[in-house]
Amino acid sequence: MTQAASPSMRERVIQLALNGALFGICYPLTNYLAHRQQTARSLALPFEADLPFLQWMVLPYMTSGLFFMLSFLLVPGRARLSALSRRLAFSTVAACVLFAAFPMRFGLARPAVDAALPAWLFAQLSAMDQPYNQLPSLHVAYCVIFWSALRPAVTGAAAPLLRAALAACLLLLAASTVFTYQHHFADVAGGALLGALAVRLMPPDGRAAKPVAFCYTLLAGLALLAWFASGGAWCLYLCASLLLVALAYRRRDAGFLHKRAGSYPAWVWLLYAPYLGGYLLTWQLVRWRERHSPPFAHHSEGLWVGRRLSNAEAAGLPADCAVIDLSNELSETRALRGRPYRHFPLLDLHAPDPQSAQAILAAIAGYASQGRTIYLHCAMGYQRSRQIAQLYKEQGQQ
Repeated sequence: MTQAASPSMRERVIQLALNGALFGICYPLTNYLAHRQQTARSLALPFEADLPFLQWMVLPYMTSGLFFMLSFLLVPGRARLSALSRRLAFSTVAACVLFAAFPMRFGLARPAVDAALPAWLFAQLSAMDQPYNQLPSLHVAYCVIFWSALRPAVTGAAAPLLRAALAACLLLLAASTVFTYQHHFADVAGGALLGALAVRLMPPDGRAAKPVAFCYTLLAGLALLAWFASGGAWCLYLCASLLLVALAYRRRDAGFLHKRAGSYPAWVWLLYAPYLGGYLLTWQLVRWRERHSPPFAHHSEGLWVGRRLSNAEAAGLPADCAVIDLSNELSETRALRGRPYRHFPLLDLHAPDPQSAQAILAAIAGYASQGRTIYLHCAMGYQRSRQIAQLYKEQGQQ
């Protein structure tokens, strides 16, 4: 494994903290929502009343948090770390949406616990969990994901034995959900299915769903959870809008906002106001953070590169300057629309495809052949404009 492919401890801890925070917000929320409704619905099967209650199995049940941490600390490689993080986030949000949409309660009464250690552990469990959040079992879904993350980390001569031990521990953890009277068999089956789906949809080999599309889908799920909690129609609107953005990124549809002559039609604002408003706010924050730095910089002869400018900042460009706008998320400044202006929409956080890049390079070369200065910009001036400017520079050196 190369050093570049190996994540740092800081990267591991950040991913662990983000997933821990996501669980810490969503899971108690759905527990509270079910408790508020006093849900009594259960998926208990008749034979489950005869299953033994094994109080000692609370020990493996409580190891889920340990495996949660170990999976982030031991998973090999950045690609596998990213896949682990996305799988757990997907499972957490998907399960919590189901918990909120179809709240259920464990259908059997838990017997009294007499042994000291199990009694203490059950007390800790009861303090942070309630008999809700049933289908699917997140414990079981996580077990499937832990196995996919930790199995490749076990190497060497003792690997077969260690993998067998790992499998036994995770199977015991999954079984403990039933014998501690936390989950029913249907919950276990649902959890296994959810974990397998997460592993299938997000493999660590580059075939995973686009990261940006995944993030917007996750945010849409959180907006849906907010709707279950508040009942506000704006939450459903936000969810639908974010899903439309996720779909556009999934399809790599750079023109989904239909920006024309530097502005958007009214219906685009209606559909994508949260997305457009979020970028506008981010742009204002970037301007404030970089208020003591020039908003654009000279990159190569005749070519200036930067972010979207305000009207006052645009006055600093040369009078004969042509504008090439790569931003898909912000309207063009009014002061620049009257200049020679071309718009080539590129998706943020995505590398431009060769066809789009060549069209932009041809436009830059065309303005340069007229003796014009060119201002090339994206939304924040960090990625897209610099990538294209570097390609133009390299093309000129060939």
